[in-house]
Amino acid sequence: MSSSLLPKHLHTTLKSHAQKVCSLYKRALRNEMDKYDDRWLYRYHAVLLRARFDKHKDIKDLRKAKMLLEEGEKELKENLHYQPLKFSYSPGGINYGRSVEIPDWVLDFWHPLEKARYPEYFARRELRKQEYIERWEKKYGKPYESDHH
Repeated sequence: MSSSLLPKHLHTTLKSHAQKVCSLYKRALRNEMDKYDDRWLYRYHAVLLRARFDKHKDIKDLRKAKMLLEEGEKELKENLHYQPLKFSYSPGGINYGRSVEIPDWVLDFWHPLEKARYPEYFARRELRKQEYIERWEKKYGKPYESDHH
């Protein structure tokens, strides 16, 4: 999951100022794409946006750079398109979560006759499961077994 989609308290890495500026630029560019249907009009506004970013690229004073970044974030928030484009398989997209990944444990409940159709696969699978259990027990120890049966 992209760190920009995570809530602030769940971020695990720090972003440099340059990464924050790049992120702002990309989001602003996507917002321009949402606003303009005509490709030429979008490209015109994209060039203007790039010029605005390039105008401040050589600022050495970090306080001023941070202030510009905060103003840019505020401006983007104020000018967000009311119906942003969503990629279909991204969160909020029309296909997000549509194809469900079937968990591996479902194969444990196959009937033996079904498993007999793929003997090599299930033999290798049982071997891998056993190796996984041994690795887990080596790392964490045997599971706790109580005296209450």
